Amino acid sequence: MPPKNANATLTPDLSRSWLLVAATRPEEFDPAAHSHADEIVLDIEDAVDPKLKSAARDSVIAWLSGGGTGWVRINDHASNFWSDDVDALKGTPGLRGVMLAKTESGAHVTETFDRLGGSIPVLALVESALGIEEAVSIARARGTFRLAFGSGDYRRDTGTSSDNLAMAYPRTRLVIASRIGNLPGPIDGPTVGSNHPILREQSMMAVTLGLTAKLCLDPDQAPVINEAFSPTRTDVGWARDFLAEFAASGGEIRDGSDLPRLGRAQKIDRLARAFGVEPS
Repeated sequence: MPPKNANATLTPDLSRSWLLVAATRPEEFDPAAHSHADEIVLDIEDAVDPKLKSAARDSVIAWLSGGGTGWVRINDHASNFWSDDVDALKGTPGLRGVMLAKTESGAHVTETFDRLGGSIPVLALVESALGIEEAVSIARARGTFRLAFGSGDYRRDTGTSSDNLAMAYPRTRLVIASRIGNLPGPIDGPTVGSNHPILREQSMMAVTLGLTAKLCLDPDQAPVINEAFSPTRTDVGWARDFLAEFAASGGEIRDGSDLPRLGRAQKIDRLARAFGVEPS
C-alpha cells in the first residue's frame, strides 16, 4: 500500500512546502510521500504531454485509491482536459484537494468546486496578468481554499523578469487578496535549480512580503523551505516570554503597542507548536 504523506497531520492551511510531482512518474509518488514536503501535488497539467494526459490521470487515481494521499494539479478551466479531470477525480479516496491551473476568475474555482461535489478544497494557481488583477474575486469565490503564484507562467505572460522588485507587485496582490478573502497566506512560485542559498534567499523574500508557503520541484528543497517559512527559535523565545509576562500582569492592555505585539506573539506561538519549533 502506498504510504501516506509524512506530514499529513499538518493542516493544509499551515503547510509550507508544496512538492510538485509529474504524474508521468508514478515511481516517484511514494518517495515524495515520504519526503519532508508538507504537501505533495501530483501534476497532470504542465508536466504532462497532451497525448499522455489520460494515462497520467489514471496513474494518479490508482495511487490515491490504493492508500496514497495528496493534491492534484488539474488542467485549467479553458482547456479540453478540465472536464475529464474533475469528473475522474470526483470521489477519489486520498484526494486532499486540487490545484486549479491558470485560474483567471472566481467562476473557474466555483465551477471546479461544484463539479467535484462541493467538499474538495480548490487551491487557485494564479499565473497571468488577468489572474493577478482578478485575485480579489478569486479569493472571495466559493470553493477557494488558498491562492498560489504560478511565477514562471506569469513572467512568460507579462515579460517580467525574475528580479525581486519586478515580482513584488504580483506577490503583494496575492497577499492582499488572501487577506480580503479571509484565506490562509498565499503560496509562492517555485525556485528552479538546486542552489540552496538562492532558494533560501528567495524564500525569505517571500516571507518578507507576507507569503506563507512555497511550491517546490525537488524533495531536497522542502527542508530549506520549511525552515524559511517557520518562526525562528529566537522569535519563539520572545513570543513565549511576552505571553508569559502578559499573563502574569493580568492580561491588561497597557499601551498602544500591546495589541500588535500580543497578536504577533500568539501567531508565532501557534505556528511554532504546529511546526515543532522550540525556543532557543
